[in-house]
Amino acid sequence: MTLAILAGFFGWSLVSGRDPASIGSALVGKPAPSLKAPSLRPDEAALSDALLHTGKPALVNFFASWCTPCLAEHPLLERLAKKEGITIIGIAWKNKPEEARGWLKRQGDPFATAGYDLDGSMAVNWGLSGVPETFLIDAHGIVRLHIRAPILEKDVESRILPLLRAGS
Repeated sequence: MTLAILAGFFGWSLVSGRDPASIGSALVGKPAPSLKAPSLRPDEAALSDALLHTGKPALVNFFASWCTPCLAEHPLLERLAKKEGITIIGIAWKNKPEEARGWLKRQGDPFATAGYDLDGSMAVNWGLSGVPETFLIDAHGIVRLHIRAPILEKDVESRILPLLRAGS
């Protein structure tokens, strides 16, 4: 009987039309988790919480060189950094630093600073379920938005830029 109930629930979840990316985030409205990570760039200091307390909003983007959806969203991140002047902090998740650096060299590097989370321990505190995931942190270090999917043009226009323009 228990197996039938579980099978029914599983079947319903497959056909219900629920979007896993729509899962809310317990972090929204709360201070950003710790941002302590080794730098992806050998000539830069390690990432620290101070990066989220600059008085300016920032995006924190978890990515990986092996992640196809990360490649798809990458041009939008570059546009946000270059055209909109948004500070983006990159975290290479479960990615060897040399592979992540090579990928950024080939694709372009939109990150003001970048670190890596090789074992995934930092990502646990951020509630990461995979990559890419992006967090909008306001000028006071509070998480205002969490996107659990590749950023799309509609996210930029209807979610990210409006929050930034509203003074996040």
